[in-house]
Amino acid sequence: MNYAAHNKELDNTLLTPKKPVIFMKPDSAILKDGKPFFIPDFTQRVDYETELVVRICRLGKHIAPRFAHRYYDAVTVGIDFTARDLQNEFRAEGLPWELCKGFDDSAVLGTFVPTEKFADIQDLHFHLDIDGQTVQRGHTADMLFKVDEIIAYVSQFCTLKIGDLLFTGTPVGVGPVSVGQHLQGYLEGEKLLDFHVR
Repeated sequence: MNYAAHNKELDNTLLTPKKPVIFMKPDSAILKDGKPFFIPDFTQRVDYETELVVRICRLGKHIAPRFAHRYYDAVTVGIDFTARDLQNEFRAEGLPWELCKGFDDSAVLGTFVPTEKFADIQDLHFHLDIDGQTVQRGHTADMLFKVDEIIAYVSQFCTLKIGDLLFTGTPVGVGPVSVGQHLQGYLEGEKLLDFHVR
């Protein structure tokens, strides 16, 4: 919940959380190398959520925001797939989100690009195309909590390890996927993500 306009499309209010909203996905959720995503049979609606993904490169705990940039070395575009019908049920009952967010293959990753390629990680544009049509656009300048702030916050609770991946939130424009669709994700005009839904 790191982009105000997305929070409005979910809750019909411009919610501004006082702290980052965090949940975890297990390593079994990772889907990469352009492999297809198969819609699971336990949900009637799976939504794409396009996000900037940051790769952790150093072991870290209690990281100060001013030093957080030292702890990641690459970024990409990813998809946080969400079983939206399950999420709505869980939210209504005040239950955790892990089952609707952390199921197998729900964390799709594009090709990583070194951060040194970019002058400012908080000035990156990314977008998602489905079947050649742009369905979602984001600009990291619109984040409610900057990348370095998220890293500092998470590291208060969990030790960050080399290879950990931080999905940084999705902008407005999420929506459902269906069998046969072709998804392509771009960062600063470069295609980093390319896969099909089965």
